[in-house]
Amino acid sequence: MIPTFRSQLFIDGEYVPAASGHTFPVFNPANNEVLAEVARAGSEEVERAVAAARRAFDEGPWPKMKTAERAKRLRRLAELLLEHAAELERIESLDVGKPLKESGGHDIPRAANNFAFFADALSQWTQDAHWGEGNWLGQEVNLLSVTLRQPLGVAAIIVPWNSPMMLGTWKLAPCLAVGCTAVLKPSELAPLSLLKLGEIAQKAELPPGVLNVLTGFGEVGAALVAHPRVDAVSFTGGVATGKQVMRAAADTLKRISLELGGKSPNIVFADADLESAVNGAVRAIFRSQGQSCVAGSRLLLQESVYDRFLERLLAAVAQLKVGDPLDPTTDFGPLISPQHRQRVEGFIQSGLDEGARLLVGGTRPRDPALQRGNYLLPTVFAGVTGTMRICREEIFGPVLTVQRFRDEEEAIRLANDTTYGLAGFIWTRDVNRALRVASAVKTGMVWVNSFFLRDLRTPFGGARESGIGREGGRYSLEFYTEPKFVCVPYTAL
Repeated sequence: MIPTFRSQLFIDGEYVPAASGHTFPVFNPANNEVLAEVARAGSEEVERAVAAARRAFDEGPWPKMKTAERAKRLRRLAELLLEHAAELERIESLDVGKPLKESGGHDIPRAANNFAFFADALSQWTQDAHWGEGNWLGQEVNLLSVTLRQPLGVAAIIVPWNSPMMLGTWKLAPCLAVGCTAVLKPSELAPLSLLKLGEIAQKAELPPGVLNVLTGFGEVGAALVAHPRVDAVSFTGGVATGKQVMRAAADTLKRISLELGGKSPNIVFADADLESAVNGAVRAIFRSQGQSCVAGSRLLLQESVYDRFLERLLAAVAQLKVGDPLDPTTDFGPLISPQHRQRVEGFIQSGLDEGARLLVGGTRPRDPALQRGNYLLPTVFAGVTGTMRICREEIFGPVLTVQRFRDEEEAIRLANDTTYGLAGFIWTRDVNRALRVASAVKTGMVWVNSFFLRDLRTPFGGARESGIGREGGRYSLEFYTEPKFVCVPYTAL
């Protein structure tokens, strides 16, 4: 199937060009050929999109619609995503460089499930009521106190390039479910799947203005964050940009959710199932070519299994097939852009300069068929100390650092020796140890003997410089709603 790329902005239920006529190219990371020339939004389009979302919220049917009807539209969105899955997974693989194994095997099905899940969550979400007593004008009365949760308004949803469809729908589904409207801003590096979402929204009969999609550069996101008629911002991206979002949102006291970077520890104890732990460690860092916020980029090995584990790890890395993302047998594709590859290569050089020992990778592949793309081989460093840049800074690429530890106490100390706190992974057969370490590691999420299994009811987000707030299940529904306390006194019989 040859996918069709939407290249115009989606505003108020229609595809429209930028008023300026300006466009920008979107490249295929596998060969750096232009996939599409996409409309570049500016300040005029931001105003149009926010006005459309505002009108759809303030005057339109969406927030007033019966819950069952909104849920029906969300389920239709889920069905349409699955009906278009073959095309969408190819768009995602072409645009981002994800192997089809990942875009088709995970991201697009998960995007559909995001809508289906929050459609169902609406019927299960209970709101609060409290019975009590009080005194009104000298008379003892009973009190019924109800907490209503009403849709917040217009949300700006800003997502990165590494998993646009999965992350975009993860935020959009609860936003729409509770009755809010949205302006969705994908990364300029990978906007094509989320532009296609406008077409799917039309087929699902979302009212005009409920979903708007703006493509462009950082100034578009900045304008949305600062816009006085936007009520909330949900942002996933880098720490530096997240801090800018927080500063800009302060002027209008917007509600914000920030899911930022990570430098997540992957802790392997001597009693772990080593085969399972090796598979988990390889997946945790080399999935999406390491371009993942939850990547297990710091491997901590108990010294008694250090050599055995590394031997098995390197053997598993050697089995990864690096190649064309559209080849269904490919395990590992290109990085998103030449500039990002150069950035990752800079980290690799810093590791060498600081004395780390390169075990595998660190270079571009020699295969002539891959020379036009942004490929970089899976890379593993040993002899790493906690002061090295490769151990402290988020690389967002296929670079794994390996450190050894003696005991549980040292493992926890090394795991927490970071400014981040998004995820952590623990491999052990000892349930008591797993729970002790999970409690002690300063992260927002911990997986035991597994990697990135997701129950959509649970909170997703990080501690420290990995972000503010949580999304998922009721946490998402609460983010997009405003709690309102209503008190009703009544006299006793």
